[in-house]
Amino acid sequence: MSLQSKLESGKFVITCEVGPLKGTDIHEVEENAELLKGKVDAANVTDQQSSVMRLGSLVTSQILVQKGLEPIYQTVCRDRNRIALQSDLLSAWVMGIKNVLAITGDLPQLGDHPEAKAVYDLDSVTLLQTIGKLNNGTDINGNELQGKPSFFPGAVVKVESDTEASMELQIAKLERKIAAGARFIQTQAVYDADNFAKFMKRVEKFNVPILAGVIPLKSAGMAKYMNKGVAGVFVPDDLIQKMTDATEKAATGIQIAADLIKQLKPLCQGVHIMAIGWEKRVPEIIQAAGL
Repeated sequence: MSLQSKLESGKFVITCEVGPLKGTDIHEVEENAELLKGKVDAANVTDQQSSVMRLGSLVTSQILVQKGLEPIYQTVCRDRNRIALQSDLLSAWVMGIKNVLAITGDLPQLGDHPEAKAVYDLDSVTLLQTIGKLNNGTDINGNELQGKPSFFPGAVVKVESDTEASMELQIAKLERKIAAGARFIQTQAVYDADNFAKFMKRVEKFNVPILAGVIPLKSAGMAKYMNKGVAGVFVPDDLIQKMTDATEKAATGIQIAADLIKQLKPLCQGVHIMAIGWEKRVPEIIQAAGL
């Protein structure tokens, strides 16, 4: 079954990330694909994540297809105009890629080419609308296609907000993305199941599958960094203390992620494990979570 059919049938799904490397050596991507095949339902292929130049998400998604692992092709609007985005999407379909995650993209100043010019011709909402037009057989300007795709499009939402006004803004953005065609949602990292439950109660009216994002902690320093520098992510003090006190940091981080997944499972339609360099530990996390 495909990711789409699993979500539409109500099956609880597990997705993860496979990050393209900075260079042409694809051995690690191939190894991760072999390791994850049969353990996850699909894998996000990040697109120049954090504005750092890497091998492209399009060709990396094709590698996953060849290895028998279903990709979720991330597409950011930062680096390409509407012509290039549409062309890449058509290419993705021809390569056997069915799922697309539409993302606006971080500012170039945050990455390793801070002098790069941002494009942002489209944003995540207008990209989702464009995907819908491609699925219906035309380009963004209404010109007819000779053969059309049938993508399963998704989007991202932040769960944690500092203020009620900020939360309302996130929910309004989510509503716009769903109206534009998003048929599944992946969240930014979640570390508080109670807050997540409150969020899910507020968005249940949208009736769209939501996958809770989980980032395994590698150290207390990583948790503090995310709290300080990653918008929409909040690691509670008790988890930071657990990582501080742990003698086996990796084992503790994996157990925290597994325990969190157990708490989140009754609340949503799946989990999205963002291992960030720990792709080979994803099967351990899944096993520890009892999935």
